[in-house]
Amino acid sequence: MSELDGSSILLTGGTGSFGKAFITYALAELNPRRLVVLSRDELKQYEARQQFDNDPRLRWFIGDIRDRRRLERAMHGVDYVVHAAALKQVDTGEYNPFEFVQTNVVGSQHVIEAAIDTGVKKVVALSTDKASSPINLYGATKLCADRMFISANHYAATHPTRFSVVRYGNVMGSRGSVIPFFRALAAKGESLPITHKEMTRFWITLPQAVQFVIDSFDQMNGGELYVPRIPSMRLVDLAQAIAPGSPMHEVGIRPGEKLHEEMIAPDDARRTVRLSDRYVVQPHIAGWGYEPPTGGEAVPENFAYRSDTNDLWLDADELRDLVEQYG
Repeated sequence: MSELDGSSILLTGGTGSFGKAFITYALAELNPRRLVVLSRDELKQYEARQQFDNDPRLRWFIGDIRDRRRLERAMHGVDYVVHAAALKQVDTGEYNPFEFVQTNVVGSQHVIEAAIDTGVKKVVALSTDKASSPINLYGATKLCADRMFISANHYAATHPTRFSVVRYGNVMGSRGSVIPFFRALAAKGESLPITHKEMTRFWITLPQAVQFVIDSFDQMNGGELYVPRIPSMRLVDLAQAIAPGSPMHEVGIRPGEKLHEEMIAPDDARRTVRLSDRYVVQPHIAGWGYEPPTGGEAVPENFAYRSDTNDLWLDADELRDLVEQYG
């Protein structure tokens, strides 16, 4: 049983892919006393209300994390917060940098302050592999947010609120996935555009991501950055799993994109321990009574968690099964 069972939960960015998967799980497995969904788009909220048949346990708040007062109202009486709201498109961030700062950085500070002031017990913020050694504006703002949520445990001082971060890679079945794009091209007999034939990525399904967040609430003391041990895949294998036999052509790496993704940088590895299902990156400074995870094994010197040197891999057949199930 999770400590979230029967509790009051707030989900920012609740009408996105992760948000709807989290709501589905929570209503079926956690029986929340109240599940507050905060997001900006009234159409998406309307569609989600229909999807969940106007479940009376759900509360629908139109609002933006840039608005601290709205956050405070939404968090009133809330026990746990899942912070999933963010601006995420890499190329959009390069063209509109301060908008990303306003949401991903300033908005995160608003979440932190509102959670402390309303007496929330625990907050888990969702990060991205692009926050490790970032080379684009989106990744840089998410790295800032990660550090802010970890340091928020200092900021909370004598308040009971505790903060942790979850960082994972590409999510199969999420909004904007390449899967329907490749399928549409294959249906027309067109060649599939591959960024680079050597490109690799981490891969996780939406149900796995939701379960990892739930488990992180149960394990956290505050200050941890949790990274799941998940498999890597090659982009060419994914293309063949989606559209077997389709021709492919390289289009080149886009600005702000890496050939291989990274979730733990070598400099962070000195503070990292490995558990059975995850890595735990421990805080630089922990003055709030942080307790290291029990049973953890220190990672080797010069360790880096990269998609090309991962010890877990999905081959084309395994990818095909996952695409059929979740794509």
